[in-house]
Amino acid sequence: MSYDPPRPAGRLLLTPEDKEAPARTRRLHSLGLGERPEPALDAFADRLAELTRAPYAMVNFIDVSRQFFAGLHTPGSTVLTVNTDEGKPELGRYLARDHGFCPHVVVRRKALVLEDVCDYPRFAGNPVVDEFGVRSYLGAPLIDSTGMVLGTVCAVDVQPRPWGKAGLETIKSAAAELVARLEQRAEDGLPL
Repeated sequence: MSYDPPRPAGRLLLTPEDKEAPARTRRLHSLGLGERPEPALDAFADRLAELTRAPYAMVNFIDVSRQFFAGLHTPGSTVLTVNTDEGKPELGRYLARDHGFCPHVVVRRKALVLEDVCDYPRFAGNPVVDEFGVRSYLGAPLIDSTGMVLGTVCAVDVQPRPWGKAGLETIKSAAAELVARLEQRAEDGLPL
C-alpha cells in the first residue's frame, strides 16, 4: 500500500497529514473493521441520527487510502449506493481521504463542531461542501484502549446547525459508547 501525503491548497492544508494511517490500517484489519458494512453499526448510525436530528450519521473507519462508512444513516434509508445517473453524486459507503471532515477529527484526536462550515475557510473549501451540499458537521474520534484512533462517529446536515454544547456532549458520548462496544466485541470474539 502507498500513502499519499496531504496536498496543500494555497496556504491551507485541506487534508491533514496522518502519520498513524499505516498503523491504523493494520489495527482495523486485526479487529475485522472497515472492510464491510455492519448491520449493528448501521443501527448505531440510525440511533445517532435520531439523537442529533441530523439527516446523515456515520461510523467511519479511515485507512491509508480511503474512508469507509461501516455504519451509515441517510434520509429514508440506511444504505444508499452511489448513483451518478443524473450527474449528481450521492453518499455511498466509501469516500476519498481528502473529502469531508473526519480526517481532521482523526488527526486532531478531538471532537469537531462546525455549525456552518462556510464560516471556516479551511473547511468551506472541502469537496463535500460543493459535491454533497454539506453545511454542518459534528464528529468525535473513536480512540481505543491502545490509544489508536480507529475512525469517527459523526452527524452531518445540509443546513447550518446550532449543535452547541449539547451536540458536543452527545457526539463524544456516542463515540465512547461505540468504542466500549467495539472493544467488548474484540475481547469476546463476538459480533457487535
